[in-house]
Amino acid sequence: MPVYNGATTLPEALTSLREQSFGDFEIVVVDDGSRDETPQVLADWTDERVRVIEIPHSGIIEALNAGLNACRGELVARMDADDRCHPTRLQRQVEHLRAEPGLNLLASRVNAFPSDDVAEGFRIYLEWQNALITHEQICREIFIESPFAHPTVMFRRKPVLAMGAYQEHGWAEDYDLWLRMHHRGWSFAKLPEALVEWREHPDRATRTDSRYSVENFLRAKAHYLCAGPLAGRETIIVWGAGKTGRRLSKYLIRTGYAPAVFIDVVPGKIGSKLRQIPIIGPDDLAAARARLGQPFLLVAVASRGARELIRAELDRQHWTEGVDYLCVA
Repeated sequence: MPVYNGATTLPEALTSLREQSFGDFEIVVVDDGSRDETPQVLADWTDERVRVIEIPHSGIIEALNAGLNACRGELVARMDADDRCHPTRLQRQVEHLRAEPGLNLLASRVNAFPSDDVAEGFRIYLEWQNALITHEQICREIFIESPFAHPTVMFRRKPVLAMGAYQEHGWAEDYDLWLRMHHRGWSFAKLPEALVEWREHPDRATRTDSRYSVENFLRAKAHYLCAGPLAGRETIIVWGAGKTGRRLSKYLIRTGYAPAVFIDVVPGKIGSKLRQIPIIGPDDLAAARARLGQPFLLVAVASRGARELIRAELDRQHWTEGVDYLCVA
């Protein structure tokens, strides 16, 4: 549990851990150079399971890695200092991971609070994320957005340390870790219960840190797409000549994966070019596929409801998701 100036919410988070039905665990709190009353809250907290690691203020990645290196258990659960755990959270995750030794990471569904502060966009994201339960569902959609709420995950400590733990690449450190795990073929799952309550507030890192911006998420996606699903592909197609497709293609082109064509449904775009690459309509896709051999298609349309419509059309044209195409927005 990294914490920086979290004195107002830290007691609630620690209380939710003290009330866990599973008792055999330690609470490694990394105080990232807090300047408020956090050190006093931790000094006054009466629970012998709490171990405090103090570091100069260094940021989330350094704090996470300091905590991960200090942990002594086989399994590590993440927790933020402003969130709350359901009393059975640790018990449910430990039992599941011990019963499935081949499983690398186990998350849970999550609820956001206070409800009045949860905006519509965040609710839509949570509904999408909470619908991803199985390994297959998670992997199918991992390039759309982060499929886990970081404070809900539990994973095996040694393999994560061996792969370099949390790393700085200019984009979200948790999403980077999931994509590296996916690239290595690690297995994922999510418990269907909401075992963590995720606090929504305007000062959350995803609201204030540029590493969590849409642009940097696109950079992360492009990096791991080129290292994984696109590696060795001679030809790619991008469905989407709008803002998302344009921005993603910029990073793909920089890595040497220029689309052969763009697909779009807007009549005014069809027949024109984007980055000197032709834009065609869905009705021309079959002919383009035959002409290009075995192209791999990326669906990069962020408009609400578009993804399912495009999937239906690609299914009609006999494209197989995960084999012939991926959704990335």
